[in-house]
Amino acid sequence: MHNYLLIALLILQVLIASPEAAKAQSNPELTVQGTQILMDGKPFPFTGISFFNAIFNPAFNKSSTDRKVWLSKFEKYGINVLRVWGQWDNKLGFVDTCPTCTLYNTDGSLRQEHLTTLKNIIRDAAEQGMVIELALFARVSYNDNIRLDQQSADKAVAALTRELLPYRNVVLQVWNEHSDRVLDHLKTIKTHDPKRLVTNSPGYGGDLGDEKQNQTLDFLTPHSSRQWVGRHWEVAPLEIKYLQQRFKKPVVDDEPARNGTAEFGGPAETPSPFDQILQIYQVWQAGGYIVYHHDMFQKGYGHPSIPPSGIPDPEHNPYHRTVFEFIAKRARYTP
Repeated sequence: MHNYLLIALLILQVLIASPEAAKAQSNPELTVQGTQILMDGKPFPFTGISFFNAIFNPAFNKSSTDRKVWLSKFEKYGINVLRVWGQWDNKLGFVDTCPTCTLYNTDGSLRQEHLTTLKNIIRDAAEQGMVIELALFARVSYNDNIRLDQQSADKAVAALTRELLPYRNVVLQVWNEHSDRVLDHLKTIKTHDPKRLVTNSPGYGGDLGDEKQNQTLDFLTPHSSRQWVGRHWEVAPLEIKYLQQRFKKPVVDDEPARNGTAEFGGPAETPSPFDQILQIYQVWQAGGYIVYHHDMFQKGYGHPSIPPSGIPDPEHNPYHRTVFEFIAKRARYTP
């Protein structure tokens, strides 16, 4: 009888522990150590893609099954980070933009429908060992005078930080290409979640951020210089290396030079995919990390640059596929 009772207790312990064990296993935690990004204490080859419309894209969010198919495709090409935006409400005509495509109501409360979608994305990514880099606010919306007042912004940042507490595979990026009240928002985030990794994209390409900001953030995610400097594949890696050596923390080349239209900071002349490959290689050699930037979001559905799904498909055109096939071989070319 004693043995049966012991077995029953052991089974009960397993049943109770299993959900927590499964949750821990599928909820990896990101940290930093020196100039390295770690996942669960081990070096993590932070390699991202710009997927700004992820929360608001119907195809990606049709179901968890559909989403995981896309996540697996990204993984196949070496991508383990999705850089998504909390605001996709600008007036520039980008794919999937709309006035309500934002996590925030005007009073700083959160839009529950989009918050639920974000959490679903985060959970599915976590199950596959992937990371979400969430840009809270967007300069392009700010430029269109779509912005929260100071009190509402503080309320939104605090609320979102609390909502994301259980999800440790998320890093928060205060702005895309702006530096309004970054340290205030950093303080708010750390008050509610001291361990959350926080970064910022301080400005347009070539803006490497101010001293105080760079000293305080957990890691750095500048937008490096683009085609207007000439051989950007040589200039940008030097910028990344400079920041890494000066501030002794991880640096991500977060929105580097890209192909496509000359609008919105794009190239004036037709680039080669090997421009991007050389830049990525040099950043890796310097010990930095990359997010692949592209033109697969800057027009509406039906434009040749936009995949039919509105998702940045690595196989959408030969240019992108060439770069992604290189990214997939990261282990072959990194130190």
